[in-house]
Amino acid sequence: MAKLDEIVFLDATAQAELVRRKEVTATELVDAAIERIERLNPRLNAVITPMYEQAHATAAGQLPQGPFAGVPFLLKDMVASLGGVRMTLGSAFLHDFVSSGDSELVVRLKRAGLIILGKTNAPELGLLPTTEPRLFGPTRNPWDTSRTAGGSSGGSAAAVAAGLVPMAHGNDGGGSIRIPASCCGLFGLKPTRARNPLGPGFGDITSGLVVEHALTRTVRDSAALLDATSGPDIGDPYWAPPPERPFLQEVGAASGQLRIAFTTTAASGVPVHEDCIKAVRDTAALCSDLGHEVVEAAPVVDNELITRAFMTLWSANCASTIDSAAFAVGRKPAPDQFEPSTWAMYEMGQRRSAPVYLMALTRLQRIARDVARFFADYDVWLTPTLAEPPVPLGTFDSPPDNPLYAQSRAANFIPFTPICNITGQPAMSVPLFWNADGLPIGTHFVGRFGDEATLFRLAAQLEAARPWANRRPPVSA
Repeated sequence: MAKLDEIVFLDATAQAELVRRKEVTATELVDAAIERIERLNPRLNAVITPMYEQAHATAAGQLPQGPFAGVPFLLKDMVASLGGVRMTLGSAFLHDFVSSGDSELVVRLKRAGLIILGKTNAPELGLLPTTEPRLFGPTRNPWDTSRTAGGSSGGSAAAVAAGLVPMAHGNDGGGSIRIPASCCGLFGLKPTRARNPLGPGFGDITSGLVVEHALTRTVRDSAALLDATSGPDIGDPYWAPPPERPFLQEVGAASGQLRIAFTTTAASGVPVHEDCIKAVRDTAALCSDLGHEVVEAAPVVDNELITRAFMTLWSANCASTIDSAAFAVGRKPAPDQFEPSTWAMYEMGQRRSAPVYLMALTRLQRIARDVARFFADYDVWLTPTLAEPPVPLGTFDSPPDNPLYAQSRAANFIPFTPICNITGQPAMSVPLFWNADGLPIGTHFVGRFGDEATLFRLAAQLEAARPWANRRPPVSA
């Protein structure tokens, strides 16, 4: 078992190689992951739907010849559906809803050889940058259990950071992969819009704000997984530009001298914590030491316009999701079946007319063009991932007389990530800095539309210069 205790902290690529060489079996990996979930999850609350019997059956059967054959994996309880397993979206309204089939992404994850052990916690409907749903309770950060693991993919992030599995599914509509990656000290890539499929249930979600991928311990795992899952599905309304070569080949490839712009200020004017500023300046210096040209610059955007337009799409999506859920379960939604902040967003979305929605979308598309022009002069834009270190649990609780407080407080926490969902550009949070309290502080890199390749090349350089994968949070032993 000592050997397995070491193996569980290897990345997915290394674990799969051990399975291929028959140095460990898929069943042994699954058993080791289950043992860790059973032992550590009571302190984290990351996994909310175990699937141990199915996982054992898969591990004992004929595994596909995929790049991650035999590797344990967790699926976020949102968007990606798994046939015969409940999908709640973190909401009591959907507590007993069971998906009728696998989404295309799940088909590809299984084809890659991943063994799904269960589903991870998420905030109700994925609306907040913390994972504290009323239905399941809060997911706790393995670096400090009094603090948030981020959201909305916080359950997945906590599970990977604590070594329950080497990587786990996430999705990102305003930063929901990158936020928990920053909070939990992981690598988190948001791919280019439509890089991964959303079918057959969706063509796109919220007019392209939402994308799917994963939280990983290493850069190479993220690249290899994206190779396994990306590409258009039949009937997709649009898809991302095909890469010139597999993403995994970019890991370790020469990047050349990149022109990197950086900023430590938020366009919204919200204050940025000193630790987050230190992380960016430290990373900018590291990039300069690696031979890149680093200058202080940022695109000029109308943040008030962005906020209004984004909230129109965000609230309309909330209303659409609840109405769709009501249709699926055959009952009418009511305020007492949802958290107050969710219901307030639902009511806001119901008030948004179709013309208002389309005007907001047009404005966001215009802003995306303005930001794209900035990338005519720069290869990468560096910012803080978050404006604060991981905040205490309960920070986003709304008082009874102001149910939308959670959304306004969230805007102060995540002023940097949503712009990439608006533009569709790839972006990544990289764990290069820990503060004096031992909390991870991610730094955020944005690439040109369709250019994950540059981000993977740069990330691999940073990982080699300042490795992070061997760091262990207190809740991991």
